[in-house]
Amino acid sequence: MKLFETYIVRRVGMMFLVALLPVLAIIWTTQVLQRINLVTDSGQSMGSFAKLATLILPTIIPIVLPFALVIGITQTLTAMNSDSELTVMEAAGAKRSIIIRPIMILAIAISVFSFFVDNVVEPRARVAARQMVAEAYADLLSTVIEEKNFRRIEDGLYVQISQRLSGRILKGLFVVDSRDPAFDLIYYAKEGAVDPSGTSLLMKDGEVHRKTPDGSVSVIKFDSYSFDLSDMTQSRGQANARASDRSLGFLFNPDTNDPDYKQRPGDYRAELHRRLNDWALPAIFALISLVIAGDARSHREARLHPMVSALTISFALRWADFYAANQIDNSTKFIGVLYAINIIAALIAIILLLRNRKMTMPVSIRNRLSNWRQRVQDRMPTAPGSSNGGGA
Repeated sequence: MKLFETYIVRRVGMMFLVALLPVLAIIWTTQVLQRINLVTDSGQSMGSFAKLATLILPTIIPIVLPFALVIGITQTLTAMNSDSELTVMEAAGAKRSIIIRPIMILAIAISVFSFFVDNVVEPRARVAARQMVAEAYADLLSTVIEEKNFRRIEDGLYVQISQRLSGRILKGLFVVDSRDPAFDLIYYAKEGAVDPSGTSLLMKDGEVHRKTPDGSVSVIKFDSYSFDLSDMTQSRGQANARASDRSLGFLFNPDTNDPDYKQRPGDYRAELHRRLNDWALPAIFALISLVIAGDARSHREARLHPMVSALTISFALRWADFYAANQIDNSTKFIGVLYAINIIAALIAIILLLRNRKMTMPVSIRNRLSNWRQRVQDRMPTAPGSSNGGGA
């Protein structure tokens, strides 16, 4: 690249990182805090929590990248316009491609990186995170719960044990299960044990109280009772893979005998086309940003800040993609809609760039903004010491 193109790439890249890192940190923090119960509920160390937090990061990066690039491009080009750099270039007869080429090279590189993260790194990170959470809860009853203390296993499920013996034997079991809104269940048992598979709690010599919302209570005594733990332990660490956890190769050629695929084939179809579509968003958003901010403008020209305009269009395009991808699960006709949205947006931006067209406000809106701004200025108080007339 030429020296000036390198200069543009450096400025856009720096602004891209400045926008990316804080937003990524904020979203990452909110996602991590939602999983803090891995430490509080299952007794895991902070090291395990840090590992889980790291595994969450690849699921966020592809979402943030396109919008950070929009901010980087529009902010850089707006600053260059304010410093009259774009005006000097245009007056010197420089082609618009001297700006478009380096920015699009950077955008395509980011798109390729997004494809790699979305299709290679993220599926593996999702599987590892799901497996880690499943293993953390698999031995919760038999190894983590402290004696004579209530412990929340999950929302609506609480357990207390009086004593833990060798061989996974538990003494003095007390279980409260209010997960079903139709009734509450309270279990008492003198003895119990978690079976070797980790999928059930075997209770002996006890009773279960069943209370309905109308206040009626029924009591059933039992010699032996099996309490299902499979939902909590996820089959002792064998986490169930979903469509978002699968590799791109599996999505192209799914195993028809896979249990999850049998139940939700539409999810796999939607996930495949989402991945084939989303990776191109950084390049498409870059084209939109160039159309809006890639030309010299007068400082007196009434228009929204290019960043606002570009982000508004980008958010609308992203929402349309998200809607179409979700509808693929129910109707295959939305596959064409999903691809058409981005292809049409990219073609419109390319045509405008090739014709060197500027995106301007309609005259009526521009006049209204000018009149509104003039009225605001007229109502502002005059600064002390200023004078509308001549000097003394």
